[in-house]
Amino acid sequence: MKRNVDRLSRHATSLGVTLRPHLKTIKSVDAARYVLENGNGPATVSTLAEAEVFARAGITDILYAVGISPDKLDRVVALHRQGCRLTVLLDCAAQAKAVAAASKTSGITIPAMIEIDSDGHRSGLTADDPALIEVGRILHEGGAELSGVLCHAGESYGAVGRTQQAICAEEERLAVVNSAAMLRKSGLPCPVVSVGSTPTAHAAQDLTDVTELRAGVYVFFDLVMAGIDVCDIGDIALSVLTTVIGHQAAKGWTICDAGWMAMSRDRGTANQRVDQGYGIVCDVAGTVIPGLIMIQANQEHGVIARRPDFGGAVPELPVGTRLRILPNHACATAAQHQRYHVIPETAGADLMTWARFGGW
Repeated sequence: MKRNVDRLSRHATSLGVTLRPHLKTIKSVDAARYVLENGNGPATVSTLAEAEVFARAGITDILYAVGISPDKLDRVVALHRQGCRLTVLLDCAAQAKAVAAASKTSGITIPAMIEIDSDGHRSGLTADDPALIEVGRILHEGGAELSGVLCHAGESYGAVGRTQQAICAEEERLAVVNSAAMLRKSGLPCPVVSVGSTPTAHAAQDLTDVTELRAGVYVFFDLVMAGIDVCDIGDIALSVLTTVIGHQAAKGWTICDAGWMAMSRDRGTANQRVDQGYGIVCDVAGTVIPGLIMIQANQEHGVIARRPDFGGAVPELPVGTRLRILPNHACATAAQHQRYHVIPETAGADLMTWARFGGW
């Protein structure tokens, strides 16, 4: 985990941008201490529950990177009153008007960023959309703070290899830089220009005119990221510990006590070059066992079997054998659990336990 964190931190420094890690994957104050360079921000979150927990822990510069809904603005104001600078995200006039109204009512100038669309993946405006200037003016002239523009290159998760991901990174950069230029040309401020997804964050080669970089799943990585060559299998820092509880010899199945309640139902590798089922099987020390994946998951039962195209030998796995399963999607798998059991960096040191949380 520390190696993954250090890798992106060095890359951000080399590109001359501030790293604003996304804490949605880890959802743990203990883990955040390792991820945030100075311990208290800047940080990104995906829920107000995350913002509230991390703010109580002293993290005071937080970006809530999901479009704001008006009913949540009371909680945003409360966080500001507690000393946390929480920036919200929006992409339409209705949201901007709600943020401006809440700013006037509360007497707090709520910072807001405009979401920019670089690839049609989900939300956001484009540089040539007249709504960009309209939204900016509502914020700037209505009592809120127009703090910048933000983009998330969601289509990069389907881009295989560093070359394709670098193309996505440049598309993402141009989308926000051009949008920032349009705002400034209209006499509006745009101090922050923010980009980020785990694939583009690692593949970016030039972030000229960008001020900050965001990413989240890079802390643990997972099989989806390995499947598009953002990382190697050996970089995956998260696994689920399970125990063999039975066999179906005629089918070649080994049954374990980690089903989809432990692994999640995420099948993110199903459409990749290599379908990893519900996860790759490792021994208890974390060494991959060639040819074995979890092919099926019921609520509390996992079915382990050889890959259909694997002709090599696989080990006997008697009842009671401990195994580790590497997950498709670290965010989804971690969300099934209440804590992490952490192997210290120093060999022979005692295991640590880090609490994690959920909710919205």
